Amino acid sequence: MIVRDFDEISKNEPKRVVTDAQWTSVRMLLAEDGMNFSFHITVLEAGSEHTFHYKNHFESVYCMQGKGSITDLATGETHQIKPGTMYALNEHDKHTLRAEEELWMACCFNPPVTGKEVHREDGSYAAPEELVD
Repeated sequence: MIVRDFDEISKNEPKRVVTDAQWTSVRMLLAEDGMNFSFHITVLEAGSEHTFHYKNHFESVYCMQGKGSITDLATGETHQIKPGTMYALNEHDKHTLRAEEELWMACCFNPPVTGKEVHREDGSYAAPEELVD
């Protein structure tokens, strides 16, 4: 059994806290935990806009707090994001996420991230086999 506390990880485990342009992600589960997915709590700053394209990962996201929108860049379709909304990038969908208010999101990635990933210029993470120490 794995039991972890968000506040403890945020304060004491810097390898599990990733901060980038206007967002912070606390990685509650990583690949090394052996669960075949990773689980993150990600906070996006109010007024921020992010374009991602996870070509090598599937992601599902659940909004816990805040308000925003997500646009599927292939279709142009925009969906509102509010507490209780879930979206899943089941086709490696390139998308833009906008935070009208600070957004608190619970995210799962498959394959799981290792904690070493950084967003590449195209908004993706490298495939796990590309990450070499």
